Amino acid sequence: MYTIKDVAHKAGLSQATVSRVINNHPYVSEEKKLAVKNAMDELGYVPNSSAQQMRNLKTKKIAVFVSRIVNPFFSQLVDAMEKRAATCGFQLILCNTRIDKEKELEFFKLLISKQVDGIIMASVENHWEVIEPFTKYGPIIFCNEYLADATITRVRLDQIEGGYIGTKHLLEKGHLKIAYCQGNDSSVSINRRKGYLKAVTEAGIEPVQEWMFRDVFTIEDGRAIFRKIQQLSNPPTAVFSGSDEVAAGIIHEAKKHSWNVPNDLAVVGFDDQPIAELLDPQITTINQFTTDIGYKTMDVMLEIINKKRVNDAQDILLPIELVERQST
Repeated sequence: MYTIKDVAHKAGLSQATVSRVINNHPYVSEEKKLAVKNAMDELGYVPNSSAQQMRNLKTKKIAVFVSRIVNPFFSQLVDAMEKRAATCGFQLILCNTRIDKEKELEFFKLLISKQVDGIIMASVENHWEVIEPFTKYGPIIFCNEYLADATITRVRLDQIEGGYIGTKHLLEKGHLKIAYCQGNDSSVSINRRKGYLKAVTEAGIEPVQEWMFRDVFTIEDGRAIFRKIQQLSNPPTAVFSGSDEVAAGIIHEAKKHSWNVPNDLAVVGFDDQPIAELLDPQITTINQFTTDIGYKTMDVMLEIINKKRVNDAQDILLPIELVERQST
């Protein structure tokens, strides 16, 4: 069993300083408080009720994990979260993981060291068995992205339905040769693909492997996809993309090569980002009501922090809808 002497050694401080921190004595620097807190967490040292009380002090800060802050979806999402948090006196710490598992794990240290009161994961890079141990240090919830086996709250949308209604729209427009673009193997991408496959299967259509594109995220990725489509001997007549950025790239490159959208190639995006209305032709897309997702997720996190809600394995589903524009 560890003692206060062990904590002092680990923190590189005197036992007297550690004692003052544990007992909330004034005139102790924040740096020393953090060093003691980190040492106690690493050693699992809980000497008395005063130490436990220190653990429960609020920082009034919440971390938000995103994979690509340059993605307008995340920018809008985080902006909504920040607005809602500010009304309750909380601040956000933005953590851009860049789709990197190790970087995500580094950010969890914010919770371990009590620099934040909770973490909202709008992107997920690691498996649940890797993430789960961090829940003992404070609340973690999912936003949009999620892991099916997790035992924490998930604020999300029915992405299978989103993939289904986008593909169904193209089928109703008479398209039988529909390509599909997805990001990585996140829950969002996988479920949108399931929706796409459900719609084409119901229509009696066999998916064509060379029309399935993955690991695409950006406008430049969209341009590259069009160039691949153009070279196919049997090209699709429509594309359903899991991103307005990718859809915009496809449309821009198609016009550059004198293809008419939607007559030569119809395009559906996802997210209803501002670019969807600014492009010519405007992009038919799936509206996720991003601002509402941000507001709701922050409300849920604040309720959990304030002990007004239990953070258990529940799904809070929000609405989703097709917005038809000129690209189809």
